[in-house]
Amino acid sequence: MIIDANNIILGRLGTYAAKKALLGEKIDIVNCESCMITGDKKRVLEDYKRKFKMGTPKKGPFFYKMPDRFVKRSIRGMLPYKKERGRNAFDNIKCHIGVPENLKDQKLEALKEATIEKLPNLKYISVKEICNQMGANLK
Repeated sequence: MIIDANNIILGRLGTYAAKKALLGEKIDIVNCESCMITGDKKRVLEDYKRKFKMGTPKKGPFFYKMPDRFVKRSIRGMLPYKKERGRNAFDNIKCHIGVPENLKDQKLEALKEATIEKLPNLKYISVKEICNQMGANLK
């Protein structure tokens, strides 16, 4: 299954992908950088900056700067990744920046129930903006 994450709320995408992966499906998520996180931009950025500065570089906690790893890490929190079933499900999830060449010809599935247009307010920020603020080299 290939999911297009363009204008999809990250939490809803994560729960959907985690459930499908636990059932044994292989999931490819494309356009991870255009995924959205709901909330006030200033507050969301402050929270991620605070979390990013916690801990030590050797012991963690580890927060990724690249959007594909950022999305995969947030999906990991929705899986029982310390158990074998969760590790296998986590290995079935692949995240990509943009659309890779080997997936261009295949049908992309969009989650209609998880789009940002269903949100009653206009407070959201993209994963790309968050990653740029954390120091990622994105265009």
